[in-house]
Parts: sequence; structure tokens; C-alpha cells
Amino acid sequence: MKNKQAVTLLFIANIISGFAQGISMLAIPWYFADILKLPRIYAIGYAILTFLSLFWSLYSGTLIDKYSRKKMFLYSNLCCALFIGAIASYGIIHQETPWILALLVFGITMFHYNIHYPNLYAFGQEISDPKDYGKLNSYIEIQGQSTSIFAGGFAALLLTGTSDNNLNILGLKIPLPFEIEKWQIHEIFLMDAITYVLAFIIILFIKYKPLKKKIIDTGSVFDRLSQGINFLKTNYLLFIFGLCSYMIFTFLIVEMFILVPNYVSNYLLEGGNVFASSEVYYSIGAVISGISIRKLFDKKNPVFGIIVMMIATIIGCLILIFTKSVMAFYFVSFIIGISNAGTRILRITYLFSHIPNHIIGRVGSAFNCMSVITRTVLISIFTLKFFSEGETIKYGYFIGVILLTIALIPLIRNYKELVSLETSD
Repeated sequence: MKNKQAVTLLFIANIISGFAQGISMLAIPWYFADILKLPRIYAIGYAILTFLSLFWSLYSGTLIDKYSRKKMFLYSNLCCALFIGAIASYGIIHQETPWILALLVFGITMFHYNIHYPNLYAFGQEISDPKDYGKLNSYIEIQGQSTSIFAGGFAALLLTGTSDNNLNILGLKIPLPFEIEKWQIHEIFLMDAITYVLAFIIILFIKYKPLKKKIIDTGSVFDRLSQGINFLKTNYLLFIFGLCSYMIFTFLIVEMFILVPNYVSNYLLEGGNVFASSEVYYSIGAVISGISIRKLFDKKNPVFGIIVMMIATIIGCLILIFTKSVMAFYFVSFIIGISNAGTRILRITYLFSHIPNHIIGRVGSAFNCMSVITRTVLISIFTLKFFSEGETIKYGYFIGVILLTIALIPLIRNYKELVSLETSD
């Protein structure tokens, strides 16, 4: 693989910042669900932030295609360090973090994700040969999810501390020679801000040679967005593939931040260690997927693999509806980790092969915006009082079953055409 040094430094920066990001994004939903006892406030705030991210997603895709992708990494990390650092400082000074500031950190991280990951994949496509697309996407997934394993484990420690010198994680009690107090939310935010600074410094040293000539479009934002939409209009099968294959991510990101905290707290009646441990199981599944998914479906088209993993996710959701077991919850988290990560690797590899690099950011933004609209609708549904009382949160998974089943139908119906679609290279 070419540009190995650039890829290595980028991965190191991602590991450092992703570790603290993962802890923060686990801590905030739990902070609202279990500590503040304000799950509906959090769900409403998440719905508003998701809707606002629609406009940012549209604009961020044009930035990725217009400006240096290295500079985009630098600017986004610097902004996050400054804003989250300021909120952490407020919490330290006042020894408390108002819910609105915790929600603001969640929103800042969401907006960072909306530009960071599309930029990451576009950068990877820019510095890689087509034969290495699948390998690079697997590496990105393995790196990201390996970081999430440690973040989830550390989050379990920080959210609940230890009890009688025992750390409860993954359903196990691990004895420790000392007691650890749980962290305050502002202390977690401070660690998050510091890692953004470290990532910024590492990215400064990245040097690379683009393997594809980047075509800079100097038109207006509207014109550039229109080109991405027009590309999908003239490539209807890609539109179908992108929209439907994105649904597994669309539902699972809502599941992770809305359903899981309430499912653990209100349905399973468990604590923060179970919530954080589920993320560890999810990440272990995702790492396994990153290592093996290309080999597993090497003789099949990516579309086939995506169909299989969407079916697996549907079955997992049904298990959560009809059982009330922590071990079943861990098992499904593991399966969902495999299916979501595997789908993402295969989807991005397929899109890389069929969409030119100079327009990938805008096309990605179009798909992301459709995902944002769907997520906003889902989150709005889950803000209803019905889903915040007692055990009714389990029915949120039934909605996921319906959504994924609807998305499966066009993929199966257009399977032969998608397999035979010509590449862009």
C-alpha cells in the first residue's frame, strides 16, 4: 500500500482522539438516562441536533471536495478542542455541568463526525490504489473499533468506578488492588479536549502524494451540491444501493444513542457497566468483521454480504424484543457490531469503485442527508412518552425491524443489476 506513513499517522491521530470521543459519546446518553433522569430531554435534543446536522452534512461534503483534506482534519480537531475545552473548564470551575452544555458537547462531536468520517474515507480513496480500497476500509474499521473496545472498557470504569475493589465489565467481576472513584462528566470532557489537541499535532506531520488528481470545483455551494444530486439521478442503481445499504447504519446509530441507554436502564434494570460493556461487545464484533469480512465474501459481490448482514441485524432486533437477558443483549450487540461494520466496509468499497473521487464527498453528503432525515424521524418517534416508560422501549426495536425489512426489498429486487454495474475506474 502506498502512502503508508500518511495512513499510519492518520490512524494514530484517530486512535488518540477516538478513544476520548468514544467515552464522551457513551457517557452523555447515560448521564441523561441514569444520572439526570431526563431521557426525553436528551431524545428531543438529539432529534434537534440531528435535524440541524442535515444542513451541515450538505455543506461539509462540498468542503471535502473543494479543500485540502489534511486541512479539513486540522480545522475540525482544532475547533473541537477549543469548544469542548471551554465547556470542560466551565464544569471544573463550577463543579457541575448543566444538561444543555452536555448536550452541546454531544452536538459538537456529532458535527465533527459528519465531516471527519466522510473526509477520512475520501482521503483514503485519494491516496490509495483501487486494488487497496477494500484493505484500507478494513484497516479503518479495525482501527476505529479496536479503539472503541478500550473506550468502552474505560467508560465502564469512569461511569461507575469500582465496587469493593471489583470492576464489573462484560458480565465479569475483575478484582483490583485499589478502589477507583467514578469521574464527573466535565473531567471526561477535559480528557476529550486534550486528545483533540494531540490529534491536531500528529496530523500536522502528515505528508502524502495523491494518487488521483483532485478536480477542484470553484462553483457555488448550491452548484456543487447539485452536481452530487445529478450524479445520483443519472446513476439510479447507485442511488438505490446507497440509500438502502445506509439504512442499517441509520437505525443502529439511533439504537446506540437512544434505545440502548433506556433498554439497559428501564428494561434490563442494569447499570452503566452493562451499558458500556455492550459497546465493548459491539466493538469486538466490528473488529472481527474488519479482519474477516472481505475474505468471507471474497467470492461474492458486496451487495450479497450486505443483504446477509441486514438479515442478521433483523434477527438480532427480534431477539431483544422477545427476551429479557443481559447475555442475550451482549450477544446481539456482538452480532450487530459484525453486521454494521461489515456493511460499512462493503458499502464504501462498492461506492469507491463506482464513484469518481472528485465527487465522492458530495455524493456521500447526499446519502448522509437522507440518513439524517430518516434518523430525525426515528428519534422524534422515540421522544414520545410511550418509549420512556417502563419496558416499552423494546418496541423501538420492532420499528427497526420494519425499517430494515423495507430497505432489503430493493436490494434483493435489483441484485443482479447491482452486481453487474460497471466501475468508475
